[in-house]
Amino acid sequence: MDETTHDEVIVVGGGMVGSALAALLGEAGISVTVLDARSTPLTRDDVGYGLPAPRVSALTPVSQRLLTHLGVWPWIAERRVSPYQGMCVWDGEGSGEIAFAAADIGLYELGHIVENDVILAALEARLEALPSVTQRLDARVTGLTRTADAQEVTLDDGSRWTAPLVVAADGARSPLRHLAGIDVSERETGHVALVTTLRCEHGHGGVARQVFLPDGPLAFLPLRVEEDDHHCSIVWSTRPEHAERLLALAPDAFAQALGDAMEGRLGKIEVLDEVHNFTLIQRHAREYTAPGLALIGDAAHSIHPLAGQGVNLGFLDAAVLAEEITHARQRGVALGDARTLARYARRRRGDNAAMLALMDGFRLLFGAKHPALRLIRNVGLSSTDKLMPLKRTMIRQAAGERGELPAVCR
Repeated sequence: MDETTHDEVIVVGGGMVGSALAALLGEAGISVTVLDARSTPLTRDDVGYGLPAPRVSALTPVSQRLLTHLGVWPWIAERRVSPYQGMCVWDGEGSGEIAFAAADIGLYELGHIVENDVILAALEARLEALPSVTQRLDARVTGLTRTADAQEVTLDDGSRWTAPLVVAADGARSPLRHLAGIDVSERETGHVALVTTLRCEHGHGGVARQVFLPDGPLAFLPLRVEEDDHHCSIVWSTRPEHAERLLALAPDAFAQALGDAMEGRLGKIEVLDEVHNFTLIQRHAREYTAPGLALIGDAAHSIHPLAGQGVNLGFLDAAVLAEEITHARQRGVALGDARTLARYARRRRGDNAAMLALMDGFRLLFGAKHPALRLIRNVGLSSTDKLMPLKRTMIRQAAGERGELPAVCR
């Protein structure tokens, strides 16, 4: 095939973050093509029913505002969301513990646990309704060439797509980032994440729980299934050798290990699904932009899941980039203008870098074996729990209320 298609913006990667960006640009009347390597779209009639999907996201109120602006939150909420009003974090090797409540900063919820498939299905439906957005599936990028005033993307079928601006939203191992020659710093976290869905003897009461164990953090994320609050999604980040031992256990034995690690706070555990595992590598692109190119979401940064901030950072990337692009278009500036992309990078890189550093610091502090550091973290947790002004600041940070938010997220 020898075919060239021209557009205003090309988004490579049709996941949650790439789709959110395409929807924001499409609402502004900008012509966008989404190139996605998936061969088939989600079947919307199937998502959000039955056993929850294993991959979920903890959406902040800021991300919820973005999805509300796009008109997809009502569909998501009708299908299945699990609001949580509290969070409890403690040290499994000591007595330090801290609890957060949404009411402390005047909110009804700290956030919502939502299956990734539900979010993506809603965004795909929104893209279908936008006349200026085209979605192309089974589109695998094999080449990237810079011309005088555009980027040219080549697909594996030989077709070519050109636009003044190409956006990489194609994940942590971003092929487009590699083709653009943008270096990335990688840090092995030393952790493997185990993910599955559980039923607990005691209801979670809308509280997310996380315990820091000697080998890594274990999070119980509250799910509501047909108004039943006895389900949770878990993310157990642990050493590879420990993960291997856990994966070798029979379901009942793995459930017992979970219950013991959680100190029995939710009673007896029943594992309802296969246990999935993936290696955790923290990445940060050295540059967020190149001439006519921008990185967003995991293509720009991937973070340890212990704070559940990954997709929220990506949604903020999408919202800020869309805001800068639409402002540029209103001023008659070319969409791939270097100054526009530089403003996007300035607004997002610092916040993302700070969050990556914070998560790495937590991981190292709670993985430390030295008795003095154990004492410091236990005293720190318990002391912070009594300092309401500091706790309010921490809750606002976790809720995404940081810095200059784009208009659609305020």
